[in-house]
This record gives sequence, structure tokens and C-alpha cells, in this order.
Amino acid sequence: MFGFSRSVLCGVWVAVALALSACGSKPINHAPVEDRVPMPSGVDTAPLTPVKQPPGFENAGKAGYYTVKPRDTLIGIGLEAGQGPKDLARWNNLENPNRIEIGQVLRIAPPVATAVVADSGGVVTKPVVTGAATATAIAPGSVAKPASSPASTTAMSAPAAGATTAAASASASDDDMGWIWPGSGPVLAGFDDAKNKGLDIGGATGDAVLASADGKVVYAGAGLRGYGNLIILKHNNTFLTAYAHNQSLMVKEDQTVKKGQKIAEMGSSDSDRVKLHFEVRRQGKPVDPSKYLPAR
Repeated sequence: MFGFSRSVLCGVWVAVALALSACGSKPINHAPVEDRVPMPSGVDTAPLTPVKQPPGFENAGKAGYYTVKPRDTLIGIGLEAGQGPKDLARWNNLENPNRIEIGQVLRIAPPVATAVVADSGGVVTKPVVTGAATATAIAPGSVAKPASSPASTTAMSAPAAGATTAAASASASDDDMGWIWPGSGPVLAGFDDAKNKGLDIGGATGDAVLASADGKVVYAGAGLRGYGNLIILKHNNTFLTAYAHNQSLMVKEDQTVKKGQKIAEMGSSDSDRVKLHFEVRRQGKPVDPSKYLPAR
């Protein structure tokens, strides 16, 4: 029709068919496609660095622990907790007691030792608080005791009853210290839980400051702001006393003192006048010293 012979047209169609066949048998390689989402300007794409947690952070909020706040010192924490700063340093393995950091969590209660009691039925582990007589209940089912063994039951219950009596006696004796006045001058300011955590006692520079009861010096120095030259005595597991603003200190840390012993001379260090600031701390809480001191 268009001037091409039938043979020519057949040849063209054969050539086209061969070309299409060749293209279909050869695989086509496509370049890999990556999904790239553009990041907003100003966004840091560097890998995240793990946040460093302060020492002891895993104990935050637990009973017997304290989280360090700005301006805290180990001396002040110990006074509030009713403990000596050296004890706190030892319980927390502090190489330098003067270096504690904000957010650090410190143990402020004595560590718990473990006492193991064995009998024919098995082994019981009971927590025992160091330095205090406490009664500890035995967990039900922790020991498989024969029902027909009254002797064993009595043997196990007797120490618990004894421990309860001992704890009650220790508490009563801790309160009965036979306190005396640490200074002979007049009371300049009484106890106020919000404004004055003790008594301010007047006097002259160099007047004797006396230990109000038998005890041990757990701090002697000027490391607590607002207290000047300070002495802290630990009398037992219940009471501490603090003697502030002294001119000079007559005792050293870890020294045992007797009631009525001269431990310092009155002064005006970190104060606007000569006076003795005297505190009584019951389990760390400031209490009114006049309720423990004899009437004048």
C-alpha cells in the first residue's frame, strides 16, 4: 500500500521483536533510594552524652538518706540529723568531708548490720541497727519450725522480749541525762523553733563554757556559718548539744568530756555580741533546752 513489500515489513517486525526480547531479558539496576528528612535549622544532631548522676542518687527519697542542697555542709547536715560529721564521712566513704556536691545523696542513719540466727529449722537473718538496742520481728514463714517444739519457740521469743525491754530502758536512760547549765549568765533570748533553735546565754569574754552532760566531742571548729567557734557533743544515740560563738575551744574532736568540764571560753565569734548560743538536739531536732535544764 505504501510501496513496501511484504518481505521488508516482515523483516522490520522481526527486528523490533528481537530488540524488545533483548531488553526484557536484561536486568535493570536502579540506584538505591534514601529517605532524607531535612532537620530544622538550629537542631543539634550530635550524639547524646549520658547525664552524669550525683553520687548515691539511687537512694534519693529513702528513709535514712539526705539529698544535699545548696550551701549545705557536712557539719550542718550532721547537726540536723543528730550525727557527728566524722560518722557521716565514714558511712558515705567520703575521702574529703569538705567536698560534697548539690544533689549528692548521703546516708545519715547508721548502716544496718546483719545478724544471723540458726536453729534446727533453718536460718533467719535479722537487721540490727548499729549502736542501738532494737527489737526486730521475725518474718512469718522464714523458719520452718516443728509444731511440737515449744522449747525452740520459747528460745526464739525470749531474746525478742529482752530486746524490747532493753530498747525501752535505753530510751528512758537517754532522756535522763542530769543536765546542767553550760553558762552562768542570764538568758538573753529563749527558744523559738523558727527564729532561735536554742538559748542565748549572756556573759563576759573568757567566761567558762561547761559541758552540759557527759559526752564525746564530735565537732570542734568554725566550719558552720552563723555559729562561729563551735563545739558539738554527742551524749548518746538520742542527744547532741551545741555550744556556739566561743572565743576559744578547750577540747578536740573525739575527746570524751565529763559534765561540768570546761570545754570553751565565751566570746563573740560570728555574733554581734558576747554570748553563748546553746542548743539541745533530740535525734537531730532542736528542742527547748529549758525543758531539760534545772530551774535556777
